[in-house]
Amino acid sequence: MTWMWIGAWVLEKRDTLYWMEYAATLKKYINVVVHEGASDLHFSTGAHPTVRVAGSLTPMLKEDILKPEDTLGFLHVMLTAEQEKRFLAEQEVDFAYETDDGFRFRGNAFYQRGSVSIALRLIPKVIRTIAELNLPEVLTSFARRSQGFFLVVGPVGQGKTTTLAALIELINTERMEHIVTIEDPIEYVFEPKQSLIDQREVRIDTKDFATALTSAFRQDIDVLLVGEMRDPETTAAAVTAAETGHLVLSTLHTNNAAQPIDRIIDIFSAGQQEQIRLQLAASLAGIFSQRLVPRVSGGLIPVCELLVNNKAVANLIREKRTHEIQTVIETGMQDGMIDMNRSLAELVARGEITTETAYQYSLNPNVLDKLL
Repeated sequence: MTWMWIGAWVLEKRDTLYWMEYAATLKKYINVVVHEGASDLHFSTGAHPTVRVAGSLTPMLKEDILKPEDTLGFLHVMLTAEQEKRFLAEQEVDFAYETDDGFRFRGNAFYQRGSVSIALRLIPKVIRTIAELNLPEVLTSFARRSQGFFLVVGPVGQGKTTTLAALIELINTERMEHIVTIEDPIEYVFEPKQSLIDQREVRIDTKDFATALTSAFRQDIDVLLVGEMRDPETTAAAVTAAETGHLVLSTLHTNNAAQPIDRIIDIFSAGQQEQIRLQLAASLAGIFSQRLVPRVSGGLIPVCELLVNNKAVANLIREKRTHEIQTVIETGMQDGMIDMNRSLAELVARGEITTETAYQYSLNPNVLDKLL
């Protein structure tokens, strides 16, 4: 099934009742996600509909194997006309989808072997607190700052967006601030409590991240959430915002709390790197890395690492000695640092995870040996 054939097929079916069957079937599968406590729903041609529960994929073996027109049918139900055009042009698209009964999903559609595949992530209706997420209480101190650049990092699907939502909701419940979020797509929807909250979606409310960030300087903001650092323009604007008196929260896809600094610097040209290095040293508040690991009692529990930017860390950034930051994290517990291996060892000691799980998720098993 080629993308040109797909486009013609969509146009042919657009004005018929054909899509009603797909809407009803999609609703059935979404009910399975909700009732089984699944986090994700996958549609892929040649496979059964599949859900992810507690980190493990489970195919719905009682359901039919999906045909090319099935995945396309589900996608057509979820996309706007504009998103559909973009998908046919770019062959992939990020989107948000909300059901009639209020269940919200972040979606990504893409082509594989000429057919459509879809990945849907359920966005919980209730924004949980830092404590309810089993995250360290020290995170709340970053939400209570008036300015600075704070990153939540980790691989895809490890709860970064949920952690940021908890921090934004803490601000929303505690004080009057103007919060602007720039997302692609909007995931958690916030109800204004103490704060004034404006949520902007790329391609719907703004052209792109960089344009929205440039405009943010004229919007009298206090807190800025940027869904992801994707390019030098976005990153430079976010760091500048933090440097000029705003609290900026964002995410990156990295494995630990030390990597993002070099990742950020490296996306800039050689002539710009010294400037961004100095800005980061001055504006960085901290970097929080998290992974979700299997819990002995079932489900998942976060394991984490925290870099707090203090005088020593700032000096290492300025002096191009970022390779030493991991050692600072490992030895800086008295300064509020949290080491990933120590976090794993503590979960083992509490009986939350097995020793085997700890070694599986450790980035430095030799250091973990000394803590178990």
